[in-house]
Amino acid sequence: MPTSAESYQSFFTVEENKQYLSDAFYQTDDLKFREVVLKDVKCIICYLDPLTSEDKLQKTIIKPLLERNELNIEKIVTSKEIRISTNLHEAVSGLTKGFAVFLVDGTQHLYILEAFAGESRAVTEPVNEQVVRGSHEGFVENIMQNLQMLRRRIENPNLVVKFFKAGKATDTKIAIAYIQNLVNPDLVAEVERRINAIEADSIQTPGYVEEFIEDEPFSPFPQMLSTERPDRLTAHITEGRIGVFMEGSPSTLIMPVTFFAFYQSPEDYNSRWYIGTVLRLIRITSFIFALALPSVYIATVSFHSEILPAELILNIKSSLENVPFPPLIEALIMQITLELLREAAIRLPNPIAQTIGIVGGLVIGTAIVEANLVSNMMIIIVALTAISSFAVPSYEMSMSIRLLGFPLMLLSATFGFIGLVFGLSMILIHLCGLETFGTPYFSPLAPFRFSELKDSIIRVPRWLLGKRPIDVHAQEQRQEWFSRRWKRNEDE
Repeated sequence: MPTSAESYQSFFTVEENKQYLSDAFYQTDDLKFREVVLKDVKCIICYLDPLTSEDKLQKTIIKPLLERNELNIEKIVTSKEIRISTNLHEAVSGLTKGFAVFLVDGTQHLYILEAFAGESRAVTEPVNEQVVRGSHEGFVENIMQNLQMLRRRIENPNLVVKFFKAGKATDTKIAIAYIQNLVNPDLVAEVERRINAIEADSIQTPGYVEEFIEDEPFSPFPQMLSTERPDRLTAHITEGRIGVFMEGSPSTLIMPVTFFAFYQSPEDYNSRWYIGTVLRLIRITSFIFALALPSVYIATVSFHSEILPAELILNIKSSLENVPFPPLIEALIMQITLELLREAAIRLPNPIAQTIGIVGGLVIGTAIVEANLVSNMMIIIVALTAISSFAVPSYEMSMSIRLLGFPLMLLSATFGFIGLVFGLSMILIHLCGLETFGTPYFSPLAPFRFSELKDSIIRVPRWLLGKRPIDVHAQEQRQEWFSRRWKRNEDE
């Protein structure tokens, strides 16, 4: 392959251009060539068969040209996008994206014509983010279709979309979306700088992008919110945040976010405000249970059993009499077994996965207790821990909590409550010091902002949410302080 800029110039004969393109793709069988003759001039249409729609190629390019029998390509073809170039490297790049290249004998000009194969799966509700009330629409793998769903929800000329390319080998299309008059310009510049700095050969999923641009890659906590719901993304963009799309993935990234954003769900805003508040408090409580409940049990049984009532101590001791392992080993056996069952349920087909979940939970749980390998109380503790981790709306945050539970169990088994408090203190210190794109991760608790609590830990009525969150540094903070303008019995 030629490497100099001059060697990319197209030739005057279509056969030479055809040979160049064929060599550029190493004689691949799915590179197709169709020959047409217009006004006694030989022309060739090149395209990659898997990426190009044969129907669109015929209707928008070949049929109009044969009917008119003229070489005025840009005025005859009806493709959505038409580019004229003399650079064969641009032609190669266009072919890999689904364009068709039209070559004319005797001229260096070549035409790059849009003819994408636009098939994509139907819009369905995301499996991991289902709601009872609200939209049941989810993103798909087509980036343009996802942007269309966003545009339908935000009918605003201030909505800006910018495209990027990442991955030297994959040349993956990435898009960021934000509202121009709301978003912090410094945030936009920083996101663009980090995306442009990606030098990887392959970018396959948004997880790749997340790892390359996040502030603290060694933090156990996710620093960008991943979602497949257009309504959730819309809500964050209208607060002054940025959404990141990627071709081939239904997941979008939202930045910057705080810790409490991972415990918010669209269900909170589709229900009455006090119901949303209760649900949100339950989720935050589930974070504490999933993180510390096994550790509290291990520390209590191993070191501090005197804090329990005498009746409860007798029940626990009786269940531990025939168990040959210390509480730490019990907890590790059950937690690892639970993770194995979870992974098996994810990888297997749905009908089998449901059977594995039921049979595994009942049969294995019963057998392991009857074999005196684990106590009844440990089964209850691990079950409550698992249920608490399932209550987290974000899969990434749920995984982080489950992983952090293991070092806390080791500290509790070694030092009792002192070790547990030390471990929790380290996690809290890390959360307070963590920042993502200049936003404090543990806001509004660190730094403490009382006014921001109304839509983080709790949810007040929507008409009282008069300001956008301070942590995003939006250009327009105030919306309307009191947005419910009608009054009861105002006509009386």
